[in-house]
Amino acid sequence: MLSKSILISVVALATAGLPFWGAQADEQLPNLAGTYRCEPQPAPCQGQTFTVTQNGDQIEFKSENGLVGQAKFTSPISLSGSAPWNSLAVITPDKHVQWSNGTQWRKM
Repeated sequence: MLSKSILISVVALATAGLPFWGAQADEQLPNLAGTYRCEPQPAPCQGQTFTVTQNGDQIEFKSENGLVGQAKFTSPISLSGSAPWNSLAVITPDKHVQWSNGTQWRKM
C-alpha cells in the first residue's frame, strides 16, 4: 500500500503545473509503441500482453484477449489512462510502465 501511495505522489509531482489536457507540444515524449508483458503485483493483470500504439501524446493499448484502452501523456514521464483502467502511470527510465493499480508493463 505504501508503494502505491509513493507512485501516486510521484505522478502528482511529475504532473504538477502542467495543463490537465496533456503534455505540451514542445516536450519530447518517449516512444512507447511496442509489445509489453504485464507483471501482476499486487493487482491482477487484465491480460498478459499488450500491444501499444502511439500517436503524439495519445496511447492506445490492446490486450491479447481484445480489451482496448487509451491513455494520454500528462508529462514526458507520466500517463493518465481512461476506462477500463482509469489509472495513472509513471514511465521508468528503461521505459517500463508502472500503473497506480499496482501492475507493471515491461517491454518485450
